[in-house]
Amino acid sequence: MTVLIAGGGIGGLTLALSLHQIGIAAKVFESVPVLKPLGVGINVLPHAVRELIELGLLDRLDAAAVRTSELAFFSKHGKPIWSEPRGIEAGYKWPQFSIHRGALQQILLDAAIERLGAQNILTSHHLAGWTETQNGVRADFIDKATGRPAGSHDGAILIAADGIHSAVREKLYPQEGPPIWNGRILWRGITASEAFLSGRSMIMAGHEILKFVCYPISKQPDASGKHQINWVAERHMPPTYQWRREDYNRSARLEEFLPWFENWKFDWLDVPGLIRNCPHAYEYPLVDRDPIPQWTFGLTTLMGDAAHPMYPIGSNGASQAILDARVLTREILAHGPTHAALIAYEAERRPATTDLVLLNRRNGPEQVMQMVEERAPDGYDVVTDVLSLQELEDIAANYKRVAGFQVEGLNAKPPIVQMPATAAQAG
Repeated sequence: MTVLIAGGGIGGLTLALSLHQIGIAAKVFESVPVLKPLGVGINVLPHAVRELIELGLLDRLDAAAVRTSELAFFSKHGKPIWSEPRGIEAGYKWPQFSIHRGALQQILLDAAIERLGAQNILTSHHLAGWTETQNGVRADFIDKATGRPAGSHDGAILIAADGIHSAVREKLYPQEGPPIWNGRILWRGITASEAFLSGRSMIMAGHEILKFVCYPISKQPDASGKHQINWVAERHMPPTYQWRREDYNRSARLEEFLPWFENWKFDWLDVPGLIRNCPHAYEYPLVDRDPIPQWTFGLTTLMGDAAHPMYPIGSNGASQAILDARVLTREILAHGPTHAALIAYEAERRPATTDLVLLNRRNGPEQVMQMVEERAPDGYDVVTDVLSLQELEDIAANYKRVAGFQVEGLNAKPPIVQMPATAAQAG
C-alpha cells in the first residue's frame, strides 16, 4: 500500500503529509544529498493555505510568513493602476502567505520527518527507472553524485513530483526537449529594507518588457527596523540576446540589470536601492512547458512542476502543486492507491492547470500593466483615463476564476480532503 513519491519539494512533501493524514504509507525520494532551505520568496494563495491548515500547519506558517493584505499594480512611473485586498482582508476564510520558499519547504520537511519518520524521507535517491510488477510498481534509484545504485523500492503507485526537469516526464515524453524560454529573464533577491505601503503589500510595477515585483517575507523587523523584502526584476530581452538556456540557477550580476531600473525611485519605494543593497541575487530564465495530453501511465502519474510547469505569474506555482497533492490524496482515499485514483485525479487537475499555464503565458492579471503602457506610455493623471474600472475588475475576476480562488466560491467549498476534526488538527 506504500505510495512512492519521487521528489522532496513542496508538492512531494505536501502529498506525503496528506497521505499520512488518511493512513496511507508513503516514501519520499529526493535526488540531492541534503534537503536545504534554498530559494527566494513565494506566495501561497488562500485555496492552498486552507489545505496546509487542514494539515495542522497554521501556527508554523504564521511564525515564518507574512499575511499578505494587498496586491497593487503600478505603472513604470510608480503611478497606481489597480489594487485589491488579499487573504483575510479580501474576505477569504484563510490568509495568503508571503514566505521564503526554503522556509515553507523546511516546515513541510520537519512535519514529514515528525509524522512519517526520517526513514521514509530518503535523500541521494535519484529515480533511474521503474517497472510495473504483479503487485504494483518497483522503482530503481541511483546516487546521482556517484552514479552508483541506491537500491530499489516497491510500492502500490509512483508519483512524479520531481520538478520541471522531471526524470519521469522525460521518460514518458522523450522527444519533448528542454523547457521553453519565452525571452524573459528574472533577477531575484532578498534585501533588508524599510516597509512600504501597508507593510504587508505585494506590488508589481512596469509592463511586459520591464517589470519589478516585491513584497515582505519577514513579519518582524530586525534590530535596525528593516524587513526582509523579496524582489523580482524582469526584462524581455532583445532577440539578439544569447542566453545559456541550460543554466537555470546562477548568481546574478547587479550591474547587468540595475541600469534599467535606476530611475524607478518612487516616493513610496526605492527600486534601485533594493537592487543595489541586495547581498546576493539569482538569475533565472522565465520558462515553462507546453501542456501535455496525458499525465497518468498505468500506476504512475505526474504532479506539480513535473506535470504543469508555469510562469511565476499570479502566485500560483507552489499553490497548484499543493492542490495537486490534496486532490490526489482525496482520490486515493476514495479508490485506494490504484490506477483509478490516478485517473480521477488527472481528470480534475489536468484541464484546470492547462488553462492556467496558457493564461499565465498571456500575463494573467498582470496584463493591466501592459495595457496601461500601450495606451499611455508617457503617463497619466488617473488610471481610469486609460483603463475603465470594468476592464480592471474583469481581468482580476477572470484570473481568480481560472485559478480557482474566487472568494465566495472558495469560502463555500469544503476542504479538498475531508477529515474528522481531530485528524485535521493533528500536528
